[in-house]
Amino acid sequence: MKRNTFLKLAALGGLANVVNPQISTATNLSKRKRVRMAFVSDIHIKPTEHAEKGFRAALKSIHTQKEIDFVMNGGDSIMDALNASREKVSAQWEFWHRILKEENTYTWYHCLGNHDAWGWQMKDAAVRNDAMFGKKWALKELQMEKAYYAFTQKNWKFIVLDSAQENNGGYIARIDAEQWSWLEQELAQTPVNLHICIVSHIPIVSFCSALFSDKNEANGDWRISRALLHVDARQLIDLFAKYPMIKCCLSGHIHLQDAVHFKGIQYYCNGAVSGNWWNGSFKGFAPAYALFDFMEDGSVHRELVSYTI
Repeated sequence: MKRNTFLKLAALGGLANVVNPQISTATNLSKRKRVRMAFVSDIHIKPTEHAEKGFRAALKSIHTQKEIDFVMNGGDSIMDALNASREKVSAQWEFWHRILKEENTYTWYHCLGNHDAWGWQMKDAAVRNDAMFGKKWALKELQMEKAYYAFTQKNWKFIVLDSAQENNGGYIARIDAEQWSWLEQELAQTPVNLHICIVSHIPIVSFCSALFSDKNEANGDWRISRALLHVDARQLIDLFAKYPMIKCCLSGHIHLQDAVHFKGIQYYCNGAVSGNWWNGSFKGFAPAYALFDFMEDGSVHRELVSYTI
């Protein structure tokens, strides 16, 4: 714009909407913000000094943030229950509860991770026949009635999925038939004036899932394990396409971070609070959690926050 034109427009009031974009963004975000969530995932707490310091540091950092409505736990709360004795699993959960009791004041919602399931990688008949086998122990510790559920905050609906299923001594990323029927019904009965956020431990759509392995296959094919990306992603994407209210999907699991916009939905993979399982950064990504602002108009804003242990 020429200087003389600029001055004429300014005199006529034609530049009323020309403002400092940095100031405008911050102001509008504050005015439009509806729900703020701290998303923590892959905490992998274990009774060691370094893990304790890290988890406490993350919680203290979260409590310095402003206007947080709740914390979403993206799964893998404890270090590992897949192949651990009852005594080790019990010690991990005791450590979890003690730290949260001492450091946390927020409401938490939980998503189950694969490492939260007890005994899937164990052949011991006593474990597999135990009443707490699989996800039952984690559900009890986290006071969850079911591994998948939904709740509403203002004009946003949050649907939490159970994405890790037992599979031949390991696990596979998908939702089972019962959960699928529930999800279809949950989406169908959601009012169109609500925006929807989907939470799963394992990503549904992700680029960093392809970068988890350090090498490709010998023939050049990418290595994307059935444990790293939902194997039913195509079906879920087709289902989501019927509901334009779905604005975003959040996940953890990979310990890496990405943001993929695909078919009108923003998919966020949010790293890990534990980083490289409490040994610093994982593939260049430091331990971190995410702050999400879910806006009244359906837009979503993410800020990744690292912290010093």
